Amino acid sequence: MATLRLGTRGSPLALYQANAVADLLRARSGATCEIVVIRTSGDRLADATLAQVGGKRLFVKEIEDALAAGTIDLAVHSSKDMPAALPDGLAIGAVLPREDARDAVVLPDGGAGGDGARRVPMSLSDLQARLGTTPRIGTSSIRRTAQLVRLFPGARFEPIRGNLDTRLRKLDTGTSDALVLAAAGLKRLGYERRISVMLPPGICVPAPGQGIIAVEIRIADRAVRAAIEPIDDAPSAAALAAERMVVSRLGGGCQMPIGAHAAVSSGGLSLSAIVVSLDGARAIRAESSGALSDADGVGARAADRLLAQGAAEILAEADQPRAAVEGLQS
Repeated sequence: MATLRLGTRGSPLALYQANAVADLLRARSGATCEIVVIRTSGDRLADATLAQVGGKRLFVKEIEDALAAGTIDLAVHSSKDMPAALPDGLAIGAVLPREDARDAVVLPDGGAGGDGARRVPMSLSDLQARLGTTPRIGTSSIRRTAQLVRLFPGARFEPIRGNLDTRLRKLDTGTSDALVLAAAGLKRLGYERRISVMLPPGICVPAPGQGIIAVEIRIADRAVRAAIEPIDDAPSAAALAAERMVVSRLGGGCQMPIGAHAAVSSGGLSLSAIVVSLDGARAIRAESSGALSDADGVGARAADRLLAQGAAEILAEADQPRAAVEGLQS
């Protein structure tokens, strides 16, 4: 087989993910791999908040365009960045085993457990006491903000962009009292010691696909499909399919207040999903379960239960602030 060209963003986390895929392909398929860095709309619009430019292909469009054009052979994504509907001719061909799906709270270094030491985990009540009644919490996710305002009603949620090390550096210089980030990224880049609180999915339902690295391919490329088959993790793929079906059925995107998390066990999938108004005042939940082979059905049933409770109205209201700026990606 010719060298496989893996398209990816250029951030340290994206490169970690691409190299993880490349290492598995070399080990299990004997493939030779080349990493191709592609700059995306999300990278170019670094000064805008994700809430402002939260289009459905913000961090994947240029990579998917290169894949469709044949400039690269496969694309490596954080699956939570991928829209529910993929471009014609493209599909998720494989996923790696899921890392921790939860969100994590990070406090400034130099506090308890700081200065390079591993932090002693805090309880939620300890965190609330530590942050006080009016903390500044950094996050660019409206899903996190909508859920966490229920825990911290007096908080000021401030958007924060940049690579992971940039965000942590900003935190440590006093821009925020805390950050909320995906635990998976912190762990993958060696920052697990910075985690003060892991947020249970029952408190802050993760983004669909959070913690899963996805490999996108051209459906018609049989050689690439065969090469990546040995690296696919079936349980993680089923969880991802169920969570993505929730978003697809709701008609939402990556930057919408939708959470979905499918836990995998010997009994199959157990999925919890939530839709929250931007101010946190309304939150509707749904659950569903089923076999791994019925992943799409598990997700569809949860989404239908959310819709029956008024999810469409909440999502329509949440989508209005971005309508005027979607054109920034074109």
